Amino acid sequence: MVTSPSAAPPTEEMLDRAAAVLDGVAHRTPVLTSSELDRRTDARVVLKCECFQRTGSFKFRGAYTAVSSLPDATRRRGVVTHSSGNHGQAVAMAARLFGVPATIVVPDNAPRAKVAAIEGYGARRVPCAPNMASREATAAREIEATGGVLVHPYDDGWIVAGQSTAARELLAECPDLDVLLAPVGGGGLLSGTSLTASRHASDIRVIGAEPAAADDAARSFASGRLEDNASANTLADGLRGRLSLMTLGVIRRHAERIVTVDEDAIVGAMRLLWERLKIVIEPSAAVPVAALLDGTLDLQGARVGVIVSGGNVDLDRLPWHRPATLPPADDAP
Repeated sequence: MVTSPSAAPPTEEMLDRAAAVLDGVAHRTPVLTSSELDRRTDARVVLKCECFQRTGSFKFRGAYTAVSSLPDATRRRGVVTHSSGNHGQAVAMAARLFGVPATIVVPDNAPRAKVAAIEGYGARRVPCAPNMASREATAAREIEATGGVLVHPYDDGWIVAGQSTAARELLAECPDLDVLLAPVGGGGLLSGTSLTASRHASDIRVIGAEPAAADDAARSFASGRLEDNASANTLADGLRGRLSLMTLGVIRRHAERIVTVDEDAIVGAMRLLWERLKIVIEPSAAVPVAALLDGTLDLQGARVGVIVSGGNVDLDRLPWHRPATLPPADDAP
């Protein structure tokens, strides 16, 4: 069980500041509809497509906001993070935009496409073993060696403030939603979504979705304390993270519940959006769509918004082309 200190949640001023900082920097991603989704769910569904965001996921919002919040002198020393994919890419891009060095600690089983993108954005990659202890220890050594500052994947108020802007944009475009769905791993996106919904539409229901094979967030939500996974053997590699005390607190205050879906449902939802909407999404992004499609949620007649979190998928490992061979489990995004 994790009991270490955690960051403070963002203030309302931070939420507004994140929106201002990202204006004209982050893409205002499209909102799509699908008659097939509506038919299958008997609901009216809109998709906020963060697969079209810079670096291919919502993570750019938080990373850029966090890096921009640093004092100039601190930022010039460089930034350090640990990530197996999307957050690492986002921090690498944010650092490049600010002209500062970035060091990304990457598990040695990370998807090749994501590793290539991290390096392509100009970051220095440092390998580590695929577990949280190794990631954190390696990042700590790099911080000591470089003098850089940690940009945590989710346990950071500025990260959560940045992630909140996806829901902020969606609600500005679709203000009459009844329900908001978002995937949950470390909880930065679901925290930001929950805060935005409670602030701008107090009657909206916010629901998180995660893989049943990595259900620590659902168990933490139920128990009120941080729970670990014995393993995280899921295709949704972006959702293998653990909540922090901060993200758990925000989610328990402002979200309704967290539901889980199995691997077949994730693959089915991913393929449906590829086939019917012609958009490339990764398994993690398919998780809340799977919760809509497999009967986990009964939202008949509801107006439902879904944060489609990203599209950074390994095209050499599409799960419907061959039996999925899962990499060794890693425990964070």
